[in-house]
Amino acid sequence: MKNLSIKERFGLDRFFLGERRVDGKPLTLNQRRIFILPTQRGLGFALLIGVLTLIAFVYNNNLAYMLAFLLASVFFITILHTYKSMAGLTVQEGQTTSVFAGEAAGFGVHIGNPTSIERQHVQIKLKTVEHFTLKPHSKAHLTLYDVTQKRGWHPAGTVTVFSTYPLGLFYAWSPIRFNAKALVYPKPATQEIPFPETGSTKNLQGRFKKGGDEFYGLQSYQAGDPIRHIHWKAYAKGLGLYTKQYGGESSAEIWLDFGHAPGQSLEERLSYLCRWVVDAEQAGLTYGFILPGLRLEPAHGVAHYQKCLEALALF
Repeated sequence: MKNLSIKERFGLDRFFLGERRVDGKPLTLNQRRIFILPTQRGLGFALLIGVLTLIAFVYNNNLAYMLAFLLASVFFITILHTYKSMAGLTVQEGQTTSVFAGEAAGFGVHIGNPTSIERQHVQIKLKTVEHFTLKPHSKAHLTLYDVTQKRGWHPAGTVTVFSTYPLGLFYAWSPIRFNAKALVYPKPATQEIPFPETGSTKNLQGRFKKGGDEFYGLQSYQAGDPIRHIHWKAYAKGLGLYTKQYGGESSAEIWLDFGHAPGQSLEERLSYLCRWVVDAEQAGLTYGFILPGLRLEPAHGVAHYQKCLEALALF
């Protein structure tokens, strides 16, 4: 553990933002990382002790002295118990979840209690507060959420572990800055629009021998196509009218091209392109993906779906 300079030791960032963790290893809470101050209740308790001491001094009352000293002993012993409610705990960052813009990104946190002391009423906060109790030699796996606003990488920010146990007279806290960050995809457009009519979807007629039993893909509906071959799932989502094609030697493909995405701004076009990717995957289509400088060959499935969304998030 490195030695801190005077500026680092008393800098406000250390008390409220904490030290940045970049190695991903468990962090042990100790006297260098736990800070403690009286709460509003604690200040009121200290004021009461002061008033009792003054009364005892003015009236030379031994019972008032005894009560004041008894309360003072409770006050100072509580400092130790509040500190011990957190000392020795280990905190480690967990996995993050990728989300669409506007949704809450989840950041996993693992908290361990390697000691034989039960830790009661410990709390952890990112944007909202989570309460938990740790049995001796146990671990807790929590997920903290933070609402996202725009696509790209969303850092976790400062995670604060704190406690006011046992009497609420003192507030002990330890701020931690993890290196965790969640990938935020563009928010899909709310309006469902048909897939773009690219060359690969418009010129499929006549390229394949029909009538076989092997399904090879989809093409835009052509007059005279059998009604039983219509892909009703895609049509019900407002994605246009497509027919299932059988037989032939190669697969029909749908290309989702940034150049065909509607919208006035970059974010609007990415939003519509994201809508196409989500709908194509849900409809079970085989789709290619094109962004300026990037071309993903047609495929389907979770891996291809995530590659497309990641490209949109980082474009």
